[in-house]
Amino acid sequence: MRILYFTRSNSVHDQRFLKALADSPYEGICLRLYPGDYPVPEGIRLVAWPGLKAELALTDLPTVVREFKCVLDQVKPDLVHAGPLHDVAYLAMLSGFHPLVAMSWGFDLMKDVDTKLTNMINTRLVFERATRLIVDAQCSADRAVTLGYPAEKICRFPWGIDLEYFSPEAAARAGQAWREQQGWLDKKVLLCLRSWEPNYGVDDLARAFIKAAHTNPDLRLILLNDGSQAKEIRQILHDGGILSKVYFGDKVANEDLLKYYGAADVYVSPSHVDGSSVSLMEALACGLPALVSDIPANKEWVWQDVNGWIYPDGNIKALAQRMLDAVETAFEPMKIVARNVALSKADWRKNVQMLYRCYKEVLNG
Repeated sequence: MRILYFTRSNSVHDQRFLKALADSPYEGICLRLYPGDYPVPEGIRLVAWPGLKAELALTDLPTVVREFKCVLDQVKPDLVHAGPLHDVAYLAMLSGFHPLVAMSWGFDLMKDVDTKLTNMINTRLVFERATRLIVDAQCSADRAVTLGYPAEKICRFPWGIDLEYFSPEAAARAGQAWREQQGWLDKKVLLCLRSWEPNYGVDDLARAFIKAAHTNPDLRLILLNDGSQAKEIRQILHDGGILSKVYFGDKVANEDLLKYYGAADVYVSPSHVDGSSVSLMEALACGLPALVSDIPANKEWVWQDVNGWIYPDGNIKALAQRMLDAVETAFEPMKIVARNVALSKADWRKNVQMLYRCYKEVLNG
């Protein structure tokens, strides 16, 4: 059986799903709406096609749908797995292909569907025709049901992580030397890996850290990743006079993340919208308590004073205070709970079986 995985471009999540497809009994084929020089796992065939150079517009639809139908004629898939919902899955739906497994990426259901009328219309049309819907969080499943998708056709599982690789022991070994090299052994270290885009609130984190660091001079911040807000975020921290307390790591390969988890005391995710965050799962798996915004997806993983702290999304003053509270907390009990939460919910080897089961049910019709 042949499965076409249709996505926007490339991300660590795409790589994880493509690797799962490569390890499955199915023949995996990858198609990207926005082509680029990205690798695919061994065993996956990448389809070359023109795709798009800019955001999908209404005027693009006739051409892109026609090109997509040509791809379908070329590869003859038995199933199409496509997402996000309002653009990629929508294009797949317009082709008339069946069976279609639509996949939510969290932000599409929890934010984008409400930002434009066309996003809402496209998503509802996908829901009318999709054979199955994959979501990674209960809040996304609930939203899909409110928009008319049948609950019994939803396949829900966190996208998960490698729990053997991301472990407290491995992280501590990797992180201690880095922390010593920075001269931070006696400091309280916060870590954030979120993309520097408006959805993820890193600008809020920067403003809150300034407030907290002026109150507690021992606070330090590891900021990885980058994005469209990079100039603004660096300027905020510069104007706050605390650049010497921040380590900028830019984008980091997944295999190099372990030392940063091991170097930190607390993981921070200030997202305004999210599904089940893979970096949050990795942090919990490494035994890091987490400080997170109170959006629904975060509250599926973090509980106040149990394995972390929760603050009202967008409230910079509250985030700063939570930072100060967090670093004065005894971490050890929270570390144990954090790891146990990851063990119980974030095992990719177990969770991916739900993906295979979804494929099998659809293909067996």
